[in-house]
Amino acid sequence: MITVIDYGVGNLFSLESSFSYIGEKVKVTGDPEEISKAEKLVLPGVGAFRDAAEKLKNSGIDEIVKEKAGKGVPIMGICLGMQLLFDKSSEFGNYRGLGLIKGSVEPIKEVIGTKLKIPHIGWNALKFPRGKHPVFRYINEGDYVYFVHSYYAKAAKKENVIATTEYGTEITAAAADKNVMGCQFHPEKSGKVGLEILKGFCEWEGEK
Repeated sequence: MITVIDYGVGNLFSLESSFSYIGEKVKVTGDPEEISKAEKLVLPGVGAFRDAAEKLKNSGIDEIVKEKAGKGVPIMGICLGMQLLFDKSSEFGNYRGLGLIKGSVEPIKEVIGTKLKIPHIGWNALKFPRGKHPVFRYINEGDYVYFVHSYYAKAAKKENVIATTEYGTEITAAAADKNVMGCQFHPEKSGKVGLEILKGFCEWEGEK
């Protein structure tokens, strides 16, 4: 059973439909008690980091997610949900994240120059700098996925970056630490490749 966290800022219908399409049982809920029972967690998100972080904190879901991470439960963050896994963000101020992956969230305009559009919207190829992570077992390096973002995750440790993409420069496309991983792109909007990534996550038991 996959539990998708509903805290008011996610693209929940597409995610639920994608998991159902690959034959996976899925529950979408914002109930802290239900989330605390989850076998696998997905943290989606669109919008501003501060608002999302506040919603997680005010509902108490932030502490539940951190507790589940500490117990080894596999967790996937998607887009803003991935950014929330990091220590902090500088989006319109300085705000604290969940601290499950070391690093910060920074504006991509500082690293891509002035010729490319922001937000970064579109299909880009994945590269695997340290080999293929288990969540990507069913896809290939060079496969395309769909991005929509203005900020990127800057991991403190290079080994936590499990996929990159090119948009003016190399930026983090996915990151992981033990049983916690996140995708800056949207698997649920990435066609067959995205479905294969979600399938890989469903089979992933995390890394100790």
